[in-house]
Amino acid sequence: MKEIRLGTIGTGSIVHSILDAVKLNDGICLKAVYSRDREKGTVLAREYGADKVFTDLQAYLEDPDLDCIYIASPNSLHGKYIEQALLSGKHVICEKPMCANASKIEELKTLAKEKGLFLIDATPTSYLPNFSVLQQMLPKIGRIRLVLCNYSQYSSRYDRFREALKEKKETEIPNVFHPAFSGGSLMDINYYNVYFACLLFGKPLSAVYYPNLAALPQKEMIDTSGLMILRYPDFLFSGAGAKDTWGVNYAQIEGEDGYLYVKEGTNGIVSVRIVTKEEGHTYDLQDMTVPGPTNRYYYEIREIVRLMLEKNTKEFERRLSVTIDTIEVIEEARKSAGIHFPEDEWNEPGS
Repeated sequence: MKEIRLGTIGTGSIVHSILDAVKLNDGICLKAVYSRDREKGTVLAREYGADKVFTDLQAYLEDPDLDCIYIASPNSLHGKYIEQALLSGKHVICEKPMCANASKIEELKTLAKEKGLFLIDATPTSYLPNFSVLQQMLPKIGRIRLVLCNYSQYSSRYDRFREALKEKKETEIPNVFHPAFSGGSLMDINYYNVYFACLLFGKPLSAVYYPNLAALPQKEMIDTSGLMILRYPDFLFSGAGAKDTWGVNYAQIEGEDGYLYVKEGTNGIVSVRIVTKEEGHTYDLQDMTVPGPTNRYYYEIREIVRLMLEKNTKEFERRLSVTIDTIEVIEEARKSAGIHFPEDEWNEPGS
């Protein structure tokens, strides 16, 4: 494989961001688009130069001109589309959360390995250049005692969600706030905080989620914001995530010898600031930023292309293990908080 011939599932804003990054990178090109809405699919294909538009999923996945499928559908459909793509012999890049249940990801990981295919998590955090800066600076702050993260982003669909609840019109509830689509703040916004923790520090000893819950007409519960507390052997991690508020997004890692401040938080890492103390003095270093393209997805696509063309299976497996840890933590915590999805039942043993 000299060039990755990409197809997409989904037409939302994140797809446009990814395809903008595809245009900036060599070794990958968009060949086809799948959408249940032909008009939307045609608009996307024209904008990014794809040759084909499909509304028949099986015909799409059987297209020999495609090597890899990028999936950005509603959360609850990820597992189904991944499985179908792998069975059709296609590599897969999937938006987070890959699935709501870690056991399902384990099954898909096994299937990908059996088929000799890549299953790739598209969470951008680890691909950002400043993440490596953060890792390099971490030992300078000494023994870590507290990690504080906030990611608050008032959803463009939150007002419509509130109106649907007021009018008791469940069919008008946006997917991102509906259990049927594995939605909610933890699965969307706070996911980045938990992923950041697992990426930097590994899987925590325990996790507790304190959500702000909204009751749907059918008495189902969904979280619009919440606080995740992770306990590690030597420190505590607090991750706040909200789709119903505005706030300053940041991450702060506090150690006995200083702290690291991450601008724009776990999903941005725009810059890293370090303050340390040595011999009674405080050394305040300026923001450290790796210069490069402003499209943060550029780095994700660049690295994925490099690893795929090099056939670096081990690196993708390592990254997927972080994804599985993240989902295990989130799954246990959200269920304990009373948030359940139909997807949970689909993945019960024997189902």
